[in-house]
Amino acid sequence: MGLLDGKVAIVTGAGRGVGRAEALALVNEGAKVVINDLGGSVDGTGGRSRVADEVVAEINDMGGQAVADYSDVGTLEGVDTMIWRALSKFGRLDIMVHNAGILRDKTLLNMDETDWDLVQKVHARGTFLCTRAAGRVMKTQGQGGVIMNTTSMSGLMGNFGQANYSFAKAGVYGFTKTVAAELGRFGIRVHAICPNAYTRMTADLPALKDFKEEMLDPATLAQLVVFLASDLSRELTGRVIMAHGGTIGVKVTEFKMAMAKGFNTKDGIPTARDIAENIDKVLIPDPDLEIMGAFNFD
Repeated sequence: MGLLDGKVAIVTGAGRGVGRAEALALVNEGAKVVINDLGGSVDGTGGRSRVADEVVAEINDMGGQAVADYSDVGTLEGVDTMIWRALSKFGRLDIMVHNAGILRDKTLLNMDETDWDLVQKVHARGTFLCTRAAGRVMKTQGQGGVIMNTTSMSGLMGNFGQANYSFAKAGVYGFTKTVAAELGRFGIRVHAICPNAYTRMTADLPALKDFKEEMLDPATLAQLVVFLASDLSRELTGRVIMAHGGTIGVKVTEFKMAMAKGFNTKDGIPTARDIAENIDKVLIPDPDLEIMGAFNFD
């Protein structure tokens, strides 16, 4: 018996890297999976259907069930087609994992509108469209479901040269909290997952220049996806969780906002000088989490 026997999942961006690992892990636990991938380059240009086809063939060789989909998740037509693919092939939808992504890294002053807009289309608009479409189907089915959107350490911490990407990925945090509250009444659980794996999208990042795939294995996050998709986590929703690591060790941890104790007064509106005099209470003394701090496995 698998943890996901009888379940149907869609994984976007499932042709390579993290998405592929997620899809394979879901299949290994009994799920039937729609493998969505345009097969484009990291910057979102081009497209090759064989990228999704190869993963489907791999799943078939494992004895699992999967179907390929080449839709653009940044368009309403693409998402509608992808949902139709799941329903027409497998008859239902229980799990949506929105992983598809592109990068167009430039510093803010050198970034043009196309670099900004295309990243928002895939990450922000795509997250909205996929979540809404999956939520509507799951509500109609009346048996709940699980939606997982993908945030990033760049969104949660910021990262030089990724203003467009970090803007979209930071938005996934608040979006997840809101949608989890809205869809919970229908038994639909919503989470944000945070990968930190060595893939074609991260291989050129300076922080990962000394890493190899087995050190930051995409399969590590895939097991978190299985956990959140299964009844093992049926009491959880609205969580933002990272899983990363491999041969260097593994870390699974939740991200949450923090608030300082604050400068509190009942003596009227504080002046600018009052705030300056009490700035030690206003600010959080601990430094922001740095990206390299995530690699502390102690």
